[in-house]
Amino acid sequence: MYILRCYDDRLYIGSTIDLNRRIIEHSMGEGANFTKKRLPVQLVYFEEFDRIDDAFKREKQIQRWSRGKKEALIIKNAEELRRLAKCMNLTHFLNKLNRHPDTTL
Repeated sequence: MYILRCYDDRLYIGSTIDLNRRIIEHSMGEGANFTKKRLPVQLVYFEEFDRIDDAFKREKQIQRWSRGKKEALIIKNAEELRRLAKCMNLTHFLNKLNRHPDTTL
């Protein structure tokens, strides 16, 4: 799983079985349409997995994150990542309560 920073500072998250090849493809405009229009790109983060399906799951997880969480991951700021990962809105909090009916307010 990898994260690229595009020339316009947007982030692209992907997964591959061959990171070096995939970065070359992105750099040559043969990657995703998203990066093709935003060259050049720079690899800013990656994680290795034994199985591509695990990398794909991680890719999808990070794609749902806020920009702040992605940036905290990129710079390896674990404290900020934890802070941003905390439940911060009422709807999310109430949904968590509904999943755990034994919880009381």
